[in-house]
Amino acid sequence: MSPTSYLTASALILLASNSPTTAFAPQPTKIAKTSHRRSTHLQESKDNDRARMEKSWEHMMGSDWREFRAKLVAQEQLDMVGGKKNSAKQTSASSKKEEKIGNFISGAISSIFSKGDSSKEKETAKETASPTAVKEDINESSPVDIFDGVDVGGATKFSKIEFNSPCDDPFMDEEECHIVYDEPHVQIDSHRWAHPLYHVEPGCILIANEKLGGVFHQTVVLIIDHTESAGSTGIVINRPFPGNLIKIASDTDSNIDLSLKMAFSKAPVSYGGPVMQDQFSTLHGFGEVNGSKKVCPGVFVGGSSQLMQEVRRNHLHPTEVLFVKGHAAWVPGQLTREIEKGVWYIAAASADLILRYAGAPVSKDDNPSDLWADILSCMGDKYEDIATTHSGRGDERMLP
Repeated sequence: MSPTSYLTASALILLASNSPTTAFAPQPTKIAKTSHRRSTHLQESKDNDRARMEKSWEHMMGSDWREFRAKLVAQEQLDMVGGKKNSAKQTSASSKKEEKIGNFISGAISSIFSKGDSSKEKETAKETASPTAVKEDINESSPVDIFDGVDVGGATKFSKIEFNSPCDDPFMDEEECHIVYDEPHVQIDSHRWAHPLYHVEPGCILIANEKLGGVFHQTVVLIIDHTESAGSTGIVINRPFPGNLIKIASDTDSNIDLSLKMAFSKAPVSYGGPVMQDQFSTLHGFGEVNGSKKVCPGVFVGGSSQLMQEVRRNHLHPTEVLFVKGHAAWVPGQLTREIEKGVWYIAAASADLILRYAGAPVSKDDNPSDLWADILSCMGDKYEDIATTHSGRGDERMLP
């Protein structure tokens, strides 16, 4: 090859190396970016799967502390009812005992002044006495609650057989030990339970007083955050809009991402509160994925981008995520004042009740169209009476 030809070939090689890459030429930079993106998606998918598995394990192992507390509350209510019954029994037994003593004294006095053969009278009395009366005398001579096991052989209501007694804890007295370590005797429906609370905590619900009007009339508000210094935030969970996400987001002002809107086009939407109504948050029971927050066992908010990936992987149905438009907020001390005035009833409720409009199962015992009345009914006592008296309008309302 001549020097001229060599220079020409070298120039062509240099030009080719400096020219823009084509679709057919190797693209090392793009391959690296694509590989990194795939690696990130794979890691996120693994994290999502782990979050889902952790939530499932927590449910299978029965480690929901709120459900355990609900059992304790139910046990306490049962003990109170039992205490009233026992008190009535003891009062009845006491009056019977006094009556027997009176009969004995009057009988003794009459026997002193009676004439005739007393032995014959005794035999006649034995013959005419009914077997039930004899049994009653035997039962009344022993303690009323003997078959409950209390006071039998030195036993108390806290007595139980243990291999390693946990009640040796130096920081708790006997009653506190048994509250912590003993399994409650009552059973509750893990799908459907609710009970009153006397303090506000993240994951609790506020149930509107039957007298409260306005946009919060007969609402159920899930508390997301609560601190004395920063105040409280929550979302209304029982005001579903008549339409899915694609319709509501198109008809109203919102900043929701188009890809999210398309992936969750069939997702339900609820009115969340009067604050920042152009903002959407997500309520779900999928798991604590990246970007989400665990409000209480089985209930999560946020993480919409990760949830969108799970919808695309067919691991999550769009109807299992509730999009909440707006939220409720209280400045420090405001919610406490409202509760003191009776505006709200505070309660804890099962995850399935909280996620009623986020794809949770509905049983034959549920009132699927009136969550406000349904939760009050689960709470029992006076709350059940309130639900019976004031229910009827249901959850779907004309909203602002």
